[in-house]
Parts: sequence; C-alpha cells; structure tokens
Amino acid sequence: MSSGGPTSAGLDRARLDRLLGGPELGWLRDRVRRRLERDEPLTGPISLTGPSPAQRAAVERLLGRPPGTGRTLTVRLDAVDAVLRHSGVSPDGLATAVAALTSPVALLSDVRDREARAWDDSYVPLRTLAAQRPELAVWSAKVRADGLVRRLAGTPDTARDLVADTVTALRELPAAPAVSLPAFAARVLGSAHALDDGKPPATLVLSAIRALTGFPDGSGTEWRREAWASAGLLRDDLSSTVLTLGMRGTPALDWLAETGEPAVLTLRQLHRRPPMTAPAAVRICENPAVLSAAADTYGSACPPLVCLQGQPSAAAVTLLRHLHHQGATLHYHGDFDWGGLRIASSLLRRVPWHPWRFTAADYRAAAPGTGTPLIGTPAESPWDPELALSLAALGVRVEEEAVLDELTSDLSRPPE
Repeated sequence: MSSGGPTSAGLDRARLDRLLGGPELGWLRDRVRRRLERDEPLTGPISLTGPSPAQRAAVERLLGRPPGTGRTLTVRLDAVDAVLRHSGVSPDGLATAVAALTSPVALLSDVRDREARAWDDSYVPLRTLAAQRPELAVWSAKVRADGLVRRLAGTPDTARDLVADTVTALRELPAAPAVSLPAFAARVLGSAHALDDGKPPATLVLSAIRALTGFPDGSGTEWRREAWASAGLLRDDLSSTVLTLGMRGTPALDWLAETGEPAVLTLRQLHRRPPMTAPAAVRICENPAVLSAAADTYGSACPPLVCLQGQPSAAAVTLLRHLHHQGATLHYHGDFDWGGLRIASSLLRRVPWHPWRFTAADYRAAAPGTGTPLIGTPAESPWDPELALSLAALGVRVEEEAVLDELTSDLSRPPE
C-alpha cells in the first residue's frame, strides 16, 4: 500500500494516519468502533471529560478549528465524517477510516450469533448421546440449560473437547465388571488423571452418573467415591464392600456360614475369589437390621441373604451379577419410601430381581398403623408401577424394620 497518495480503496493513508491515527484520538476511534459494533449511527456528539492539551490539539487538526475550552471536549461524529469525505482522506467516511486504522469491525449481533452457533455445535454429541441413551435425555437438556458446560469450559472450543470427552466416557458406563477409575480414564480418555476431582470432565461425567444410575445427590469425598462406584468406577478395590449371611462358595464364606455369622466381602475379594457356587435363590434387603435379625433367628441355618446397606455398592452389584450369571434367582425388599424406590430401581437397572414383599399390595398391607409421613421427591417403581402410585396416595413411609417379623419369617421357606 502506498504511503503518499490514495490507496486502491480510496483512502489517503498517510493523511489519515496524521489526522486520525495518533494516540491522542484513540478515545474517539474506540467510541466509533463501539457504535459500529452495535450498528448505531455515526452521528451526534461524543465527549471526553478532562482532555489533555495534546488531545485538544489533535481534535483541532482533525476539524480545522479549535475546540471549546471547557472541562469537556465534545466532537460531533457527523462533522468528522464530513471532513474525511470532503477532504478525500476517506471518501467513504468515518466508518471506513476507523476500520482501516484498527481492524475490520464485526457487528456484535453477528458475533453473538456466531458464538451461539458455536456453543450449539459443541452440544451436538450430547444430543446424539441422549437420543441413543434415553435415560440421559433429561440430564443432557439440564446441563445445556443451566450453563454447567459453559461454566466449566468458558469457550465453545474448549466446550467441544469437554463434551467429546464426556460422551466418550459415558458410552463406556456403567462399567462391568467394575474397574479402577484411573485405569478407566487412561484407557478411555488417554490420561489416568482425566477424571481426577476438580477436573471439568470429572464434574460433568459425575453429574451424568447420577442420571445413569439413580445415585442420589450429595457432596464430599465419600459421596463422590460411592457415586463413581455406582457406575463401576473404583478409586480403590477395598473400600467398596457388601454384607452377606449364609453365603457359601469360598473357604472363608463356608466357615462364616457354618458359624451363622455375617460376612463382609470387599470388591477385591469378589474379583479375585468370587463364590464358586451359587444357591438357587438369594434374598436381598436394604437395611442391616434385617440381616442381623436373620442371624439371630436362624444362625447357620439362614438361607443366603445379601444386604445393600443403602445404595448398591460396586461390591454388591458385582456379587449379585455373579450370582445371577451362576443361575441364582434374586428377590429384593427395601424401604417403602421414595429413597427406597430409587435404590431398588438403581439395582434393577444393573441386575434383574423379583420383588420380595415389595409390591403395591404388600405396601398397602403394611402401611396402616406402622408408617411415618412420606417426604421427598416422588420416584417410580418399574417392577410394579402401582407401588409408586400407592405411596403417593397413602403418603406413608414404611421402613424394613417395621415389617421385620414378616421378612424374618419368610426366610424359613423358599421364595415363591
């Protein structure tokens, strides 16, 4: 581009630099750019409070007349535009001149539209995953609506990578059999630390796991450990355990069954030495009180019983899947409340079971005179949809301890 005469675009760049390009008029160029970005007209006055003598002198050179002497320096943009056009410095006016001195101006509305499209594009893998995994549809819509991805990523480009990693991980979950969390992250995401606490992929994947497994909301180190474990991802193989009674199939289990005492099995034990045999039927309860009462009542004669102690741990799911694959039929009972229904549903998504006194009819029989007020967010009961409706209608929660006699009595005979 020539430094003396008009350019091919009609600008006389040398004169334009002298008139409008100096640092003293940077404030004016900035104001013009902001108006152009907002698609506002370059007319009317703009003002600068407390101008320096150099800024006043620059305006005088630009307009060919001295500005006022007040505390505020005022310039009319249409006057500047006219000077540039009539002098031939910028035949196309002020907008073209400022773009030449700074950079091409993009409308903020266009920038926002492009950014919105970029954000929307970054979510495409989430929408695809939700269409393929309906259980994640509500979660997918929620993380887009509440801005979680935006807060974690900051930019659409970063969000694209974050969403891609999240979807890659979720396609592999729940993991069966359970695996080490670092080993899973290394295999699936290329880094053993990709799902460490505080990493954006960990936050997003963990939020999806709650939708995937029905694990309840919570916080803290212990909660995160169990939430990961609910999807088969283990921070270690010793902290996840399951409580059993009357279970046989290893020397240790056989000895405890003979003494009539409960056994605590770790995930490590279940991976290395699972029970070599499986009974025809296994009953499952939610609360340790049931297992304790069974041990007191039957001792070494107690039939196989597994206690979840709340949400199904990785160890519990591993044991029950093993027993199921070995031919055992599973029978489940839990608390008649919304939390109990969620626990039962979470287990049912991972291993098939039949209800053990855990239907709408059983609830209606147990509720009168034994329950306390039902609170919390309603849940479904896919093994018996009428059960959830009955809980909502009666508004009473019935814990396992309230029907302990019936459950203990059932252990004296095979499941129906």
